[in-house]
Amino acid sequence: MKRLIITLIASIATFAASAQLYHPGEELEYRVSYRAKYFPNTEIGSVEINTALVEHEGEPRHRVIGVGRTLPTYRWFFNMEDTYTIHIDTATLRTVHFASDIIEGSYTFESTYRYDWDNMQVYSRWSSRKRPFKEKTQPLTERSMDAISLFFNMRTASPDDFTEGGIGTLEMVLEDTVRHIQYRYLGREVKKIRNQGKFRAMKFECQLGTTEGFSFTDGTVFTLWISDDRNRIPLSIESPVRIGSIQAYIYDFKGLKYPLESLIK
Repeated sequence: MKRLIITLIASIATFAASAQLYHPGEELEYRVSYRAKYFPNTEIGSVEINTALVEHEGEPRHRVIGVGRTLPTYRWFFNMEDTYTIHIDTATLRTVHFASDIIEGSYTFESTYRYDWDNMQVYSRWSSRKRPFKEKTQPLTERSMDAISLFFNMRTASPDDFTEGGIGTLEMVLEDTVRHIQYRYLGREVKKIRNQGKFRAMKFECQLGTTEGFSFTDGTVFTLWISDDRNRIPLSIESPVRIGSIQAYIYDFKGLKYPLESLIK
């Protein structure tokens, strides 16, 4: 359950952090719910994404912060407070720094990635449960990104850029390896969002590979809906679990760059 919730948080944040749509003041809030056959659809967590223009290392940078936490009612059962932060060069629109600070019950994890795009390398440093830090240098490709930056091209893309049923692959940089995400564009549809209404949406099926190779046989599968308008905000993410399913859906939004024209009144 823990790793799936992390995946959902990262997935929301990555789609929300589009390089061409970094808009200071944009705030997106999501609710995470669990549903099973004999268990009602229950909200158990929240995810907040905030974008700002800040000074970082003496340079103007876009900053995106994604925070995932369990709601107060369920913190006695599973207390989670995960924070992901990226800084993006405003000129090149490439991520230059990534940091994570994860607190989940007694489990803690922190990491930083520093990108060297001139030499196409990323330097990662991480530690779990307050143990000594480990470090590794990995090669980059143009498709390589951390979990928050991963999908920055997808919010900028037009539906015309995708072929219905077409498959693509992206690369996710982790502490000491690279994982692949395979996605398939399923086309347009109207998506009903709890307490929000109906939206025109672009639908994707995504699968996280299990190893550094391209094995997707037993990786995490999730379905994603993105608003079919110029904002391209993630509307909903759904993923099955062993019993039931977990869903994250848009709960509130502020400071969007464009009108939310996909909302059907």
